[in-house]
Amino acid sequence: MSRIGKLPINVPAGVTVTVGKDNTVTVKGPKGELTQNIDGRMKIEINNGELTITRSDESKESRSLHGLYRSLLNNMVIGVSEGFRKEMELVGVGYRVSNNGQIVEFSLGYTHSIFMELPKEIKVETKMERNKNPLIMLESCDKQLLGQVCAKIRSFRKPEPYKGKGIRFVGEQVRRKSGKTAAK
Repeated sequence: MSRIGKLPINVPAGVTVTVGKDNTVTVKGPKGELTQNIDGRMKIEINNGELTITRSDESKESRSLHGLYRSLLNNMVIGVSEGFRKEMELVGVGYRVSNNGQIVEFSLGYTHSIFMELPKEIKVETKMERNKNPLIMLESCDKQLLGQVCAKIRSFRKPEPYKGKGIRFVGEQVRRKSGKTAAK
């Protein structure tokens, strides 16, 4: 049995989980609503506020999907009850960020500004303070979408190893290289 797949998922108060005929799971909560299609080999049971997932056979593919779908459903339950939050900082001289609704404008040392329109499921907030790195705070109930948007933002200017400039997560450690040394 999959170690992750056999763990039950606690469904908190205020969150409802419904399973459709075509194995579509819908999770509703105070932060939003998420849906996920589940493979037909997985069976979902809801008892006493706990969600359990079992598989029909012991094939290699079924075993790997068992843990995957348990993790996806757990992230959905956590997302609609608590939500997910990511903070990113821009490290570099002259790097700026601002938002106007769902449109975020980045000034990252290129000849032009980069504009990015975020999906409506993501709440964005930007903060620029004197003598501190500009911050982007992203919040959503969908962990997959939030991670995808963060990866796209990070791809605009990845942290480089010599000076450490670029877009990184708050608290992330960037491995630094020493650079060239003068010939003697």
